[in-house]
Amino acid sequence: MKILVVEDEPQLASSLQRFLEQEGHLVELASKLAMALHMVDNQFDIIILDLNLPDGNGLEVLRKVKNQNVNTGIIIVSARDSLDNKIEGLELGADDYLTKPFQLAELNARLKSIIRRVHFKGDDTIVFNELKIHPDTLKVMVNDETVDLTKREFDLLLYFISNKNRVLTKTGIGEHMSKDFMDYGYTDDFIYTHIKNLKKKLIKAGCGDYIKNIYGVGYRFTDSE
Repeated sequence: MKILVVEDEPQLASSLQRFLEQEGHLVELASKLAMALHMVDNQFDIIILDLNLPDGNGLEVLRKVKNQNVNTGIIIVSARDSLDNKIEGLELGADDYLTKPFQLAELNARLKSIIRRVHFKGDDTIVFNELKIHPDTLKVMVNDETVDLTKREFDLLLYFISNKNRVLTKTGIGEHMSKDFMDYGYTDDFIYTHIKNLKKKLIKAGCGDYIKNIYGVGYRFTDSE
């Protein structure tokens, strides 16, 4: 996903950029309102938007994006925790609202929900050849037969299919998994074991072998050779 982070705190902006790039996203930064208003002319999939900017209110960015009538997801992040600011932002069309300080795992959970909407047009079911995924009920089916996955395996599959045809590094996969489940670190064996178990269950159910090992780098979810 192409993500714009509008944030005037350098340390937080840098942390968000590193985290999102490890997740495989393309990230651009804007530290001022004028800069952000100019940059949103180039369409982004998601905007992470601070309200309290040095040269104005970030809600102006939200208004401009909604007036352009583009399918951009917007998460407001702000130290302003008053109900009025939250309501105003959501009424203008923001998808979600996080009050600072927040955990990156919490931001990631909100992002995944918006990514599903942007990637899959809000569909309740994600279809890839014989594979069907129901994000809201954590249900996976192959040729209309249910596949019993753990919560971690389901999340891993959703992460792969949300980034199909893209090479995902082992570092990015590990960070994604550990932040979602509040683990304290990960190893190559940790990643390999969960991917191996996921592949085994899918293939046993009659699914194609779509999770390809890219030697020395990571993995790619694709139906091409």
